[in-house]
Amino acid sequence: MNDNDIHPIMKELLKVTKEMPMPVVTEIKLLTKNDAFKILISTMLSLRTKDPTTRDASFRLFEVAPTPEETIKLTAEKIEKLIYPVGFYKVKAKNILEVCHTLINDYDGKVPDEIDELLKLKGVGRKVANLVVTEAYDKDGICVDTHVHRISNRFGYINTKTPEETEWALRDKLPKEYWRVYNDTLVVYGQNLCKPIGPLCSKCTVREYCDYGKQKIMENKK
Repeated sequence: MNDNDIHPIMKELLKVTKEMPMPVVTEIKLLTKNDAFKILISTMLSLRTKDPTTRDASFRLFEVAPTPEETIKLTAEKIEKLIYPVGFYKVKAKNILEVCHTLINDYDGKVPDEIDELLKLKGVGRKVANLVVTEAYDKDGICVDTHVHRISNRFGYINTKTPEETEWALRDKLPKEYWRVYNDTLVVYGQNLCKPIGPLCSKCTVREYCDYGKQKIMENKK
């Protein structure tokens, strides 16, 4: 893939993904009008969890505890019941409680808008921190999940082994104009078409730019 190909790729993907279901955190962002707390918590819940499960768990929790102040009134066991069956629900329940106490004690109950500050919160890694600053605060960040990592390498745009390596590689070469939309776009595309196993290359409208897609085209011609 030529580095300049990222422009026609993003133009096309931004168009086609509009017709596909949006990621759950984006949905929660729109429904809650950029509520940073709910975006943070739903993002934490989304780790190792499919979107429908994350959506249901998030709204069950928010119906009972929509703020840090309401959340700390709950026990970890109560939170577990509300968020089950998200992945690692017991750990996440404890982390959510600790995060809420930290927000109240150290940040006046507000979710910080800087990645370095978000990383101080229990259970918050770079993926969550980047997604919070882009979705809640409309600031530059590059959130790398399994779809972003896989597809960026599948395209041949970067060559990395881990999501963290992918974030820094993208920070070095991805044009700033795409930073805030890159995650959502590739997540949607990865969930619906450029899947981990059995990607639907025949239906992909950017396969001519993609190293993996070009290989599949050549194989089909043999």
